[in-house]
Formats: sequence, structure tokens, C-alpha cells
Amino acid sequence: MTEVVQAEGAILRRIVATAPPGAYPGLSREAFAQYDAAQARTPWALRHRRRVALMRGDDVRASAERYDLTGVLDRQRVSICGIAAVLDHGADDEDGGHGEVLVEQLLEAAAREGADLALRFRTAGATSVLPDGFVGVPTTDVELTVAESSRYGAPMTLVRGGEDRDLDAIAAMGRSRTDSFRFHLDRAVDHIKHAITRKRLLAGLGLPGVRQLEFVIAEEGITAAAYLVISIAGNTWTIEECGDRDVSGARVGALLQALIAREPAESRPVIRGWLPPGFLPPQITITSAPVAPPLLLARALSSRVEGLHLASPDVLYWRGDLF
Repeated sequence: MTEVVQAEGAILRRIVATAPPGAYPGLSREAFAQYDAAQARTPWALRHRRRVALMRGDDVRASAERYDLTGVLDRQRVSICGIAAVLDHGADDEDGGHGEVLVEQLLEAAAREGADLALRFRTAGATSVLPDGFVGVPTTDVELTVAESSRYGAPMTLVRGGEDRDLDAIAAMGRSRTDSFRFHLDRAVDHIKHAITRKRLLAGLGLPGVRQLEFVIAEEGITAAAYLVISIAGNTWTIEECGDRDVSGARVGALLQALIAREPAESRPVIRGWLPPGFLPPQITITSAPVAPPLLLARALSSRVEGLHLASPDVLYWRGDLF
């Protein structure tokens, strides 16, 4: 007999101790424990995130993170159960596959509680095989080049580090872009802060020099007019999210130019990210858009969601929101 319980105390310690190395890429087991504990204490996570475990007696068979989210699908607000970090701690047993059992139990509970939609988050390198009942949510994964001055100088843009006082303006930038998309998450200030905090923790708790996070602002007066959040690992930059009050995105392009110009003697970085369809700053050229297995999956949980036939232009979603 198995049961789903909140993962706390000794159970949480067993989850961390038995998690496979792939569960915490770039972190030691001790750093992973710190990362998990710290992100769980953000104001947003305290209300929206739970780590759960599938137990058989005193043994942890599987674990996962459950998120309570809201979003908009076809102009109606939907309640969303997000599931991430599904780990099968009994994979070596003859009766393995406990992770999928846990997922099904979480979805059944979410449907009883009134959730309309399930989102399942997967990590890079995941198999292309989709779990039963789920469909892939397409996102625009692109590789970019950024136009530079022949003098390798920075543009005339005031750039500073992002702060909490910028989050209201950032949330407003996001809301202003949502109308043309069939599906998007509600991203309030606490949600945005949590997403950035998670990336900062990954950079700060990893080995020195392995990861960096850049959160920068272009402002007008004292108000953020554009922003950019980038994870840096070696020569690869990943755009986690960005926004611009200007529909052209020109300030985001200028922020990228300014970051590149800080190290004019260095080789140019490989820049990747998910950009919303129709958002392409004039300084940016898309050099490739590789096809990869979807990292975001969806499944209807109520009759309010009639089919999930989403194409890439229908979806506004940021890589930083992959939990």
C-alpha cells in the first residue's frame, strides 16, 4: 500500500540523499539540499509550491514538486496543477515506475480540487516519448546573433542591475504582451521574483565560475523600460526571460549589445532562448531554430478545457518558468 505525503523533515532528507545525480546538474548533493530549501522559502513558493513523496511504509518510492498556478487559455482563466522534478526512487525494484504512479495520483487530487489543466515540466535531454494523456506545448527555441558596432563599443543605453523595485514594471510589461496569445501564465510580481531567485540560487550554489546570472535593466528616468535575465554557462548564454515597453524590443537588443561589449576581446557567446512569436529586437538575427523534444507538456483535467491544439504562435512562455 502506498500513500502520497508532504515531503518534510526526515522524508525530505531521504529524497535528497537518494535523488539521482541528474536531479541536480552542476550542484553537489549538499548544494542541492540548500537550493531546494532556499527556493521553498520564497513568498511565492510558500503559497504555490509543495514537494510530495509516494511512500510505501517508511520507504520513499517517488517524489515530485507540485505547483498551484493560474493562467489564461482561450480568454478564460484556468486553474493549473504544475508537476516538476518527478524522481523515481525505486527504479531498481522489480515494481519500478513509481514516478508515474505519483503523477497520476497528484492529477486525480488536482482534478477533485477543481484544477482545469495540468502542466508537466521536463528537463533538457528528456525523451521524446510523451506520458499518457499529455501533449507537447510548443515553444520557440532559437539561437541568435546580435549586431555589433565595428568599434565593439557599447550602445548609448543606461544599463544597471535589476532590483525588487523594478518588478512592478516588469509585470506590467508582461501583461501588455499577452492579448495576442491563446495561452499564458499569470505572472505576478512574486512569481517573477521567484523565477529569478531560483536562477540566482543555481548560479550561487554551483562550483565557482560554472554559472552566472545577469539581471539587467534599461530605464527611462527611474522606471524600468526593458529588462533581460540571462543564465551564463561557459560560452553559452540562455535568455530566461525579457521584456520591453517598446513593442519593437529595441531596448532588449541594446541590453544584449551592452553585455557583449563589456568583454570586447572575448569570443562571441552562443545565445539561445525562447522568444515570444513576433518579438524580435532589430539588433537580433535568428540563426537557427532547432527542433527538440518538448519540455512543457499539458493535459486537460476538466471539461472547461476542450482540446489542447496549441501551435507555437499561440503560446507565451518563458524558459525561466520551467520549474
